[in-house]
Amino acid sequence: MLSHTPTLCFCLIALSGVAQSQAAPNFPVLIGPGSAGPQTVQVVFPPPIIPVSGPTESPLLYPSSNTPFSNEIPFQLFPPPPNSEEPFRKKNRPLVMGYYSDWEASSLPPEKVDFTRFDWIDYAFAIPKNLSLTWDDPEMSPQFLQRLVDAAHRKGARVKLSIGGWSGSQQFSSAVSPENRTTFVANIVGAYNKYKVDGIDIDWEYPGHQGEGDNAVSPNDSANFLLFLQLLRSELTPQAKITAAVLPTPFFGPDGNPMNNMSDFATVLDWVTLMNYDVWGSSPNPGPNAPLSDACGNSSQPEASAKAGVRAWTAAGFPASKLVLGVPSYGYLSHSTATRLRTRQTASRTQSVKLKGDGDQIQFCDLVQQGALVRSDESNDFGPLYNGTGGFTRYWDPCSNTPFLRSNWSRQVVTYDDVESLGLKADFARKKGLCGVNMFDLRGDFDWVLTDAVRNALGL
Repeated sequence: MLSHTPTLCFCLIALSGVAQSQAAPNFPVLIGPGSAGPQTVQVVFPPPIIPVSGPTESPLLYPSSNTPFSNEIPFQLFPPPPNSEEPFRKKNRPLVMGYYSDWEASSLPPEKVDFTRFDWIDYAFAIPKNLSLTWDDPEMSPQFLQRLVDAAHRKGARVKLSIGGWSGSQQFSSAVSPENRTTFVANIVGAYNKYKVDGIDIDWEYPGHQGEGDNAVSPNDSANFLLFLQLLRSELTPQAKITAAVLPTPFFGPDGNPMNNMSDFATVLDWVTLMNYDVWGSSPNPGPNAPLSDACGNSSQPEASAKAGVRAWTAAGFPASKLVLGVPSYGYLSHSTATRLRTRQTASRTQSVKLKGDGDQIQFCDLVQQGALVRSDESNDFGPLYNGTGGFTRYWDPCSNTPFLRSNWSRQVVTYDDVESLGLKADFARKKGLCGVNMFDLRGDFDWVLTDAVRNALGL
């Protein structure tokens, strides 16, 4: 999920080295809200929509009548259709999802999201604190969530509240313990009801294993997590979805190793999103951010790829139909002179550019807007192709099936994903019968070309 990420399932867990909580989760080396408005709120159930085809923290729950989000925002909340299923979507087809991060809302307001392209949106993040939930921005984050839910429901899409993230997982271990989990679950259920979301996504990084560095960790984390999920399932409404953002390896057991039996988790979770990103970050010797596979058999993290993740989870008894492949809309910017083979021709440009990222990360849209990528006249089955420009040359790493950019002038290397590599990942997800694809996060896309690449590859 990056702030508190998976660290973006574009469903599209969808997002280390980034400022504050605005980065997707780091990957361990082991294997990762009337108001001044109307006094009466009208509840409107929209008709089914059938797609054409193919710092100060405040408690999130039980606020007083003075809280900003209870008396300053005039709008109506539109709940989803009453049916617990998805009559407005075609069944038995992969789902398209994406993470929407509160820290990017000023760049991509909720009302600007094209919800017709998505089934589910994960709102990142609410943060566990003292058995309740808090926000990075206690004033604006709840407002963005309510606007997102309203806008999504109007278009027939659904929203989950994602809890935790890379920098928001410090207190999970204590919160799910036997003496605390009842209170924690009650507060999560309170948030679910208050904001009229359609489900809860738990982005704990990571049960039984250290993440950011200051998280509480216990050998009993995974066992307690299961009991917490079972309790949460019993307290939420039957139609509520419960999901988790996870590493490509199963949860860690009391011995510190990945568990070999995840079947009990499969009975309580609707799906999990494999966070197939942040495998390698910024480095003078850069590696791929989100490998599809270890095609050359020489990776120092062979467990950290899309194909390896699916193998590990299914081998542990978790159905492929409940796995969602998480893909990134961002890459890593490295100061490096590393080279590779298989070059795509560089488009002509009169001036070389030096890229500026958000810390070590850079979004795909920024690569285009800053002049390192340009849309070419070529396309493939997934969508339009983008070439290097501004002094950058696009290369292809056949070992991970991902592209990277390199500039001799700026001495920069960018490891990222594009239409081609995301299309290959989504095609793999379709062929393996996965639940869908989830991107972290939506703001990184450019004119929805990455989302459309995923949709095209899924056959939608």
